[in-house]
Amino acid sequence: MDFTMKRLLLLVFLCLNFSLASADTLTLKVGHPDTYIVKKGDTLWDISGYFLNDPWRWPKLWGNNPLIANPHLIYPGDRLTLEFIDGQPRLVVKQHIKKSPEGRVISKNGPVPAVDLALIKPYLVQNRVVDPGWLDGQPIVMSGESPSIHHVVNDVVYVNAMLEQGLKVAIYQTGREFFSPESGELLGREIILASTGRVIESGTVSKVELLSSLRETKGGYHVTPVEDEALMSAYFIPKAADLSVPTSIIATIGNIREAGKLDVVYIDRGADDGVKTGHVFSMFRDGENIVIDNDGNPVRPLDSSTYDKVLAQFSEETAYKMPDVFHGNLMVFKVFDKTSLGLIMFSGRPVRVGDKLSKPEPLTIKGE
Repeated sequence: MDFTMKRLLLLVFLCLNFSLASADTLTLKVGHPDTYIVKKGDTLWDISGYFLNDPWRWPKLWGNNPLIANPHLIYPGDRLTLEFIDGQPRLVVKQHIKKSPEGRVISKNGPVPAVDLALIKPYLVQNRVVDPGWLDGQPIVMSGESPSIHHVVNDVVYVNAMLEQGLKVAIYQTGREFFSPESGELLGREIILASTGRVIESGTVSKVELLSSLRETKGGYHVTPVEDEALMSAYFIPKAADLSVPTSIIATIGNIREAGKLDVVYIDRGADDGVKTGHVFSMFRDGENIVIDNDGNPVRPLDSSTYDKVLAQFSEETAYKMPDVFHGNLMVFKVFDKTSLGLIMFSGRPVRVGDKLSKPEPLTIKGE
């Protein structure tokens, strides 16, 4: 290998390492505080937003601090101080140590969570996306002891299966079917928790007493064993999602037209695609197609005529695709086989079905 080639390879190696190091460098927000007192209602994401342009990177901000190796050690009333360790910004807890033996007083409010769990708690247990074939194999509510077609707490309903006495079950209403925007493949069917119950009598047709009711239970609703709560994490470590396949938002909760900060949405990728809880995505809307009219002026889609729209489809010389528009970021908090639920953490513009998701890059995400 000649000397010139060695120099070129060395240069490429140095540039690559510099690029990786730059991408891994935390960027402090302009005007950030030097200290912060943790308050009741704070989240790790919110606290990091005071210090970082990329608040989802809070694990790195606290990564070298043994007192915060487990973020559950952060409680309301703690004083966080920004320091630099090995040239990198770090948040540390400054505690006053007395000579007399004394344990730490733990706040009754509990540790600071990664996100506001109250926002997502209902969806941790209420919403699922399942394979329609699996759903068709589950027993259903036939009717109940009450002559009413609607059943609520303390009512007894009949289920067309021999269920073990004492078994706790969840009763689901079927919702929407989700399809891949790319291939049209059926990704699954939404099911929404209506009630929970316990089997009080087993038989060919079992009796189930309703223990809780989120909505009225009716005949035809599907019955399944209660989902294992151990599989539904209430704690999340945010990390950049890096999928090799196109990803997008396929539905909003409640079929609202536009979603915003702290709203919940469905995305078209799940565990089969490598999505995990805590994955963070940046959200983008397709850039406009701008057409140059006969007078040489740019025309936006809202103002373009039918002729301009047809022209845009066939003439590359007169149509220009504008860059995609950044909207904000979301974090995945519940994963199914082919879909996931995400919480919108920041949104500068309304979020809609069809918006694209990609790996968040440094400085893309803005704290508030």
